[in-house]
Amino acid sequence: MKRTLSLLVAALLFIGTQAHEGMWLLNKLKQINEAQMQKLGFKLTAEDIYDINKSSLKDGIVRLGGGFCSGEMVSAEGLFLTNHHCGYDAVQGLSSVEHDYLTDGFWAKTRKDELPAGFSVSFLQRIDDVSEQVNGQLTADMNEEQREAKIGEIAQQLIGESSKENGMSTEFKVMFEGNEFYLFHYKTYRDVRLVGVPPSAIGKFGGDTDNWMWPRHTGDFSMFRVYTGPDGEPADPSEANVPFKPKHHFPVSTAGVKEGDFAMIMGYPGSTDRFLSSHGVKLALDVEQPSRVKVRRAKLDIYEEFMDRDNATRIKYASKYAQVSNYWKYFIGQQRGLKRLHVYDKKKAQETELMAWVNADGGRKAKYGSILTDLETGYNERTKFEKASVYMQEAAFGSEMIILGFRMYGLKMQLANDPKDAAKVAAAVARVQAAADELWKDYVPAIDEKVTATMFRMIHDDVERDLQPSVMNTVEKKYKSNFDAWAAAMFKTSVLTDKARLDAFLAKPSLKVLDKDLGFLASESCLNHYRSFLAPALAAGEEDLARGYRLMVGAMREKDPNKSWYPNANSTMRLTYGTVGSYVPADAVFYDYVTTAKGILEKEDPTNDEFIVPARQKELLMKKEYGRYADEKGDLVVCFISNNDITGGNSGSGVFNGNGELIGIAFDGNWEAMSGDIAFEPELQRTISVDIRYVLWTIDTFAGAGHIVNEMTLVEKKVEEPKVEVPTEPAPVAPATPKKTMAPVKKS
Repeated sequence: MKRTLSLLVAALLFIGTQAHEGMWLLNKLKQINEAQMQKLGFKLTAEDIYDINKSSLKDGIVRLGGGFCSGEMVSAEGLFLTNHHCGYDAVQGLSSVEHDYLTDGFWAKTRKDELPAGFSVSFLQRIDDVSEQVNGQLTADMNEEQREAKIGEIAQQLIGESSKENGMSTEFKVMFEGNEFYLFHYKTYRDVRLVGVPPSAIGKFGGDTDNWMWPRHTGDFSMFRVYTGPDGEPADPSEANVPFKPKHHFPVSTAGVKEGDFAMIMGYPGSTDRFLSSHGVKLALDVEQPSRVKVRRAKLDIYEEFMDRDNATRIKYASKYAQVSNYWKYFIGQQRGLKRLHVYDKKKAQETELMAWVNADGGRKAKYGSILTDLETGYNERTKFEKASVYMQEAAFGSEMIILGFRMYGLKMQLANDPKDAAKVAAAVARVQAAADELWKDYVPAIDEKVTATMFRMIHDDVERDLQPSVMNTVEKKYKSNFDAWAAAMFKTSVLTDKARLDAFLAKPSLKVLDKDLGFLASESCLNHYRSFLAPALAAGEEDLARGYRLMVGAMREKDPNKSWYPNANSTMRLTYGTVGSYVPADAVFYDYVTTAKGILEKEDPTNDEFIVPARQKELLMKKEYGRYADEKGDLVVCFISNNDITGGNSGSGVFNGNGELIGIAFDGNWEAMSGDIAFEPELQRTISVDIRYVLWTIDTFAGAGHIVNEMTLVEKKVEEPKVEVPTEPAPVAPATPKKTMAPVKKS
C-alpha cells in the first residue's frame, strides 16, 4: 500500500510537471524568465545569474575547447567538474598499457601529480545584442548572398573592435535563422590539468547498452584544474603556473533532490533544429539518418574486431570508438522518436496554420508569401545530393589516411606552384609533420586499411555512380572493383600510412612522389570531389533555404508576439530550468526520478565489459558504506532525472537548485525523446544527471581522495529535529505499572 500511494503521488505530480522547453540567453532572463523560474522554486534573481559588473553564476561555468562540453567550477583553486565522457579523450591520450587510466581511473594525490589535459577552457565575459546595428545595414532588396556578405563584413568589423587582451576573443553569432545577431566575449585559459577520473567501470557503467537510456547508474564525471601565470592571467602550460582563481565557484549541496524540486542547468548546448520544416524532417528520416546509422555501424564493427584482440589497440581506439558510437545510437533514437511522435505531421500542421495567417493579410502575404515555395525548392535541390554528401562525410572522411592526405594538400600546392621557396616549403612540411605526429600516436594501419576498404565499398554500392569521387574509376578498372586489394596496395606503398615512409618523404618532399602515391591520389580525389562538385551542388539550394527559414521564423514571431521565443542552440551559453520528476514513457510503464546503488548490483554482469562492477566498489555497496552521502532512507542515490531542455554540448553542465548550489552533473537525454533536438516533447523530455552525492562518494569513499572533496564548499543537508507534540491540557496521570520494554512505533 505504501508503494502504491507513493506512485499515485508521483503520478499526480507528473501531470503538473511537463518539461520546460527553452534554451535561454542569459541576458534575456530578467525580461522573459525570472518570474516563472521563481514560481518553480528559484530563490535568486536574474542578476545573480548574469551580471557583467560583479561576480555572478555565469562566471563559474566552463566551456571546454570550442564548446564540445561544459563544466562548472567547484573550488576557489581552479577545480572544475565535467562528464567522464567529456574528459575521455584527454584520459585516453594520457593512458598506456602501463598506466591504463581508462580502466583503473586516476586521482592526483598532490597538485604536482596532476597531468596535462591538452585542451583549453573559456569563460564568458559578456553578451552584446547587436541586432539593431546589423539589421540597420540590411535592405529588403538584398538577396541572401548579398545579405550574408554584408553580415560577414559587419561581423568582422565588430570583432575587430573587440578587446585584444591576453586570452580575450569575440565570437559573432547569428540567431533566429538570420533575424538577430549577438557578440559573445570570452577569456580563454590554456593550461588545464587532469585531477581525477573514476575507472570506466564507473564512469561508463552501462556502456552503449545504457547510453541515452533511463534508468541509469553511471558515474559520468571527471575533474580538472585550470592554471594561470603567476599574474593570474592566461599562460601556456608551465611549472611556474598557479591555480586559477575563479570569480565564482559553486557550493555543493548534499541535501539531495525530491520530486518537484527546482532544477536549472547552465552550459553550452551545441546544436538544435527546432525550426526545421516538414521538408527537413522528411529528408532526415528518408536519407540522412539511415545513411549515418549504416556507415557508423560498419565502422564500429571493424573497431570492435581489432580492439577485442589487443589491449594496446583498445586504448588507442577507445576515444575514436566512443565518438562514433555515441551518435550512431543517437541517430537511431532520433529516427524512432520522429516516427513515433509523428513529428512530420505536426510540422506540416504548424506550417499550414502559419500560412493561413500569412495569406489572410495582403501586407503579410507580400512579405512572407514565398516561405513554403522557398523551402520546397531548396529541399528539392538538396535531396538530390544529400546521400552522396553524408557518405562522403561519414565514409570517405572516416578513413584516417584520407584525412591525413587532406593535411598534405597545402604542401602539394606549394611544391606545384613555388617549390624553390624553401621557407614556405618548410612551413608546409611542419604542418604535415604535426598532423602526422598526432595521427601516429593512436593509429593502427591494419584497422584503417579495413575501414578504408569497407567505407569506399559502401560508397560504390549505395551512392549513385555519377555522384562518386573519381578514384572509383581506378578501383573499378585497375583492381576490378576489389576494394580490399586496392586498400592493400595503398597501405603497402603510400607515405600516408607508414611513419618511416612519411619521414623519408618529408625529409625530401617531391611533387613527383605525390603524383604517384595511391593514398594521396585517393585523398585528393575525395577533396576535389567534395569541394568542386558536391559543395557547389548542395549550395544551389541554400539561398532558397536560408530565405525560407529567415522568413518563416520572422513570420512565426510576428504571428505570436507574446510567446517567449528562444533561438536554436549554437554552442553559446544557455540556461534551462524545470523540476526534478518521474515520467511515464509508455503504456503501463512508470519511471521513478532517482536510481540508487542497488541498481548497480542488479545490473552487474562479470561477463559483459559494460556491466562490470570493480571489486572495491562492490564491497562498499554490499556493506552500504555510504556515510554522509546517503539519503534519508540510507540509500546512495546514483542518478536523477529532471525535465530540463538540453542537447549535445550540455554534457558536463552543472545542475543547480534554487539557491544556485550544485546538485548534479547533466550527461544525457532520454531515449523516448531523442527527437527533441527537432521537436521538443513536453511530456517525455528528461535530462539524466549523475547525483552530486554519488560523485562525492566515489571520490571520497571509493577512491580515498578526500583531499579533493575537502577543497570544495559543501552545503551539508540539515538534520531536522523530531517534532514533539505539546498537549493543550495536562494528561491524566496513569496508575503505576511495572516497567517493560516498549517496541518502537512505526511511522507510516
